[in-house]
Amino acid sequence: MSALPAPARAAPHPDAAHRGLVTVAVMLATVMQALDMTIANVALPHMQGTMGATQDQISWVLTSYIVSAAIFMPLTGFLAARLGRKRVFMASVAGFTVASMLCGAAQTLPEIVAFRLLQGVFGASLVPLSQAVLLDTYPRERHGSAMALWGVGVMVGPILGPTLGGWLTEYYSWRWVFYINLPFGLLAWFGIAAFVRESPTDPGRRFDLFGFALLSLALGALQMLLDRGELLDWFASREIVLEAWLAGLAFYLFVAHTLTHEHPFLDPAIFRDRNFTVGLAFIFIVGVILLTTMALLPPFLQSLLGYPVLDVGLVLAPRGVGTMISMFLVGRVAGKVDMRAAIAVGLALMSYSLYEMTRFTADITAYAVVRTGFIQGLGLGLVFVPLSTVTFSTLAARYRNEGAALFSLMRSIGSSLGISVVVAYLSQRVQANHALFAESINPFNLALRAAEQAGAIDLATPQGLAMADALVGREAAMLAYLQDFRLMMWVTLAAFPLVLLLRGAKRGAAGPGAAAD
Repeated sequence: MSALPAPARAAPHPDAAHRGLVTVAVMLATVMQALDMTIANVALPHMQGTMGATQDQISWVLTSYIVSAAIFMPLTGFLAARLGRKRVFMASVAGFTVASMLCGAAQTLPEIVAFRLLQGVFGASLVPLSQAVLLDTYPRERHGSAMALWGVGVMVGPILGPTLGGWLTEYYSWRWVFYINLPFGLLAWFGIAAFVRESPTDPGRRFDLFGFALLSLALGALQMLLDRGELLDWFASREIVLEAWLAGLAFYLFVAHTLTHEHPFLDPAIFRDRNFTVGLAFIFIVGVILLTTMALLPPFLQSLLGYPVLDVGLVLAPRGVGTMISMFLVGRVAGKVDMRAAIAVGLALMSYSLYEMTRFTADITAYAVVRTGFIQGLGLGLVFVPLSTVTFSTLAARYRNEGAALFSLMRSIGSSLGISVVVAYLSQRVQANHALFAESINPFNLALRAAEQAGAIDLATPQGLAMADALVGREAAMLAYLQDFRLMMWVTLAAFPLVLLLRGAKRGAAGPGAAAD
């Protein structure tokens, strides 16, 4: 009697033996780049003093990095296809680390701007390549866990950046904001060299130089507009108007060229995947929400509530803790629950935290800031990880490099746009609120007359008028911050309909392109 055949076993994933080491290596690269997005911001005043630069001049330290990263990020897919993902990854880590050292050693403003430009060129590929490597390293049923690990670096890095940057600048020097990248870069490079597999290459793939030039012009002009708009009073400046026209015209020509060219820079077929296309729109909104609160809270706490710099970092740190907790929880339950439900819960938590922030007063305690920040961090983690998983759940594996680059690009543009909008809205509302409140400073205001009779203020003296103006300015700024928080709450609520457009991946289903994994 013949023996029954043994049940077939699934072949082990090719990266199973070194999966943990691969994860650590690419996470180090992700954290290094994500930290650099915000860690240098708090050091700008110290750089300005060292370089003897004006505010407009020192802003180029940030602008040069943002613009170069935005331009070169879409190039990631082509370079990985032609040269191999591992080679591009190693070159990017090495170049970013060397550029960071050069930034720390820079002695003049032109030097540090040039080195920051170089840092952006090499850093543009780090986050999308790390995401693509993890998606290929883990089997499809564990993509949720992989995206949770990747999301920790992407989300927590910008949140903890100001805290770490403030501490390094306060106790050491602003140069250590850049030197801190050296150990991360060395460990990441050796880890990638030793454990990451090289991807197949496509030597015959053509490079669409005209399409890349159009996209670069559009992205560069848009990032310049967003980064310098507030400083130049937006469309009252000819530079901003010119950049807006360039961005719009170049993007229109890029779309037309992409749809008509035989071998376009971006394959339009990638956008036929519904989850991926909706995911790009969704991550754009998440990008708007991600850094705007972090841009508003530090000046709110310092200028209105009188918090020292280090205390601001400590109060905001629980936001990152909440993000990490929710990401790890989502990673554990990935594949067991509908990711769309997790996204909806995350949006609800973020909306609630922003609603609570609209009720802040000048007398709020640190606990209120910590509590709302922690809840918002939980919500961000519940949105980011499931969204990253669902976006790529049905995308063919051959599009992962380009898809990861576009995913990171949309998040970056969303963050830039969000910060520009909230800062401009804050400035506009401060002026409007000040004018509105100033109307109450008149002889018919009973409360003001009572204060004068009690000797608390004397509007007949310059000192009394200055005191009244300072009080009006403080209340105008307080209300403007609350109006900004309310604006972000409505933006978060507006993202709910996108959840309905996402398709939930069936448990155990691989989806299109799975065979190529």
